[in-house]
Amino acid sequence: MRYQTLLMRWALPALLLMAGLAGCSTNPATGQRQLNWISTAREKSLGAEAAPKFVEQYGGDIPSASIQKYVSDIGHRLAAVSERSDLEWEFHAVDSAVINAFALPGGKVFVTRGLMEELKSEAQLAGVLGHEVGHVTAQHIGQQMTRAIIITGIGVGIGVAGQQSDDDWLTVLGVGTSVGGGLYMLSYGRNQETQSDELGVRYMTRLGYNPIGQVQVMKVLKRASGGGGAGPEFLATHPYPDTRIKHLNMIIKDQYPDYKDPQKYRIYRDRYKRTVLNELKRLPSPAHDPANQPAD
Repeated sequence: MRYQTLLMRWALPALLLMAGLAGCSTNPATGQRQLNWISTAREKSLGAEAAPKFVEQYGGDIPSASIQKYVSDIGHRLAAVSERSDLEWEFHAVDSAVINAFALPGGKVFVTRGLMEELKSEAQLAGVLGHEVGHVTAQHIGQQMTRAIIITGIGVGIGVAGQQSDDDWLTVLGVGTSVGGGLYMLSYGRNQETQSDELGVRYMTRLGYNPIGQVQVMKVLKRASGGGGAGPEFLATHPYPDTRIKHLNMIIKDQYPDYKDPQKYRIYRDRYKRTVLNELKRLPSPAHDPANQPAD
């Protein structure tokens, strides 16, 4: 145990430094240097292989063509104004009661029925999707997977990018494990969450959505985390909302002082209620509801 501790204390930083020399690049969305071993081609292939498995694990797509089109249209419009519009983007509204949203490599974005039922406007949904688009454009997923593959030992001794197989990367991502298992390993740091919040606001305001929708999402998640139970699954991989609310309010006040102008920034509550909330009430209960699953 002492040897392992010393290894983690001294050898791991050296490995990360060695890996960094081989895999650092500047991200166009954030303008920052990053350690990411996943090429765009591999990112696309990993996302294409993993996405169907995550759709299945989260209860399949919500059985409503109108909801799927609505989510996909908003998502693709956000992606189109991002720095990685050339990815093969997909946006899935999955039939799960858990409150969650996440992204996989290559632009595969998921939002659950449980979270959509908590939202009240299209601007809020755009905030959720924009935030996840931000994780993709900032390449946070590749950064976290790279770090995880080094820490787990798959990349130890290789020292150069590109030597791991797709199976190695898929294992780190959590394909074949319980729902979201790998994603817990890849939980984002505070700086990455802040970046994705800012990028999400950037993309949604480019489409004329009121950035206050992003703040309202954080308040929804904060309310949902109160009371009994473990809280939203979303918060298992994201820091709690308080400091993010403060930061978002500061960004909006500084960069979007006219956010209250209804001619420039819109909320679209009625359209969201009509297209999503009313439709969800007509559908059967979620296909994936851990509360109703038998214990293992």
